Amino acid sequence: MEPNVIPGAVTVEPAVLETIARLAVLGVPGVAGIAERDVDRLLGTSSHSVTVEVREGRVLVDLHILAGPDQSLLQLGRRVQHEVTRAVRQMVGMPVEAVNVRIEDVVYAPAETWSNDEAA
Repeated sequence: MEPNVIPGAVTVEPAVLETIARLAVLGVPGVAGIAERDVDRLLGTSSHSVTVEVREGRVLVDLHILAGPDQSLLQLGRRVQHEVTRAVRQMVGMPVEAVNVRIEDVVYAPAETWSNDEAA
């Protein structure tokens, strides 16, 4: 046994990995939000918006996001993949097998925020 290793196990629950992925996604410029379904919002679940699976010690992440306007969706998806991978590796030291990004919609500012001149 190595002198600096303490016996025992450290377990990171999938819900923790989901939280890490969510926070990483929301920190990416151009992401307008997580694509929450109405049913998930009512029930307080997020089972379809961000899912994390651990297979043989490797993390697989599926994300459903909303993009802001006027940007390359391909580049946005790649930035999200990069940031989620970086966050998981940095915070828990686990390898990431895949980060699948599904851009559900592009979100523009609501019409109520327009001035009267623009709405006319």
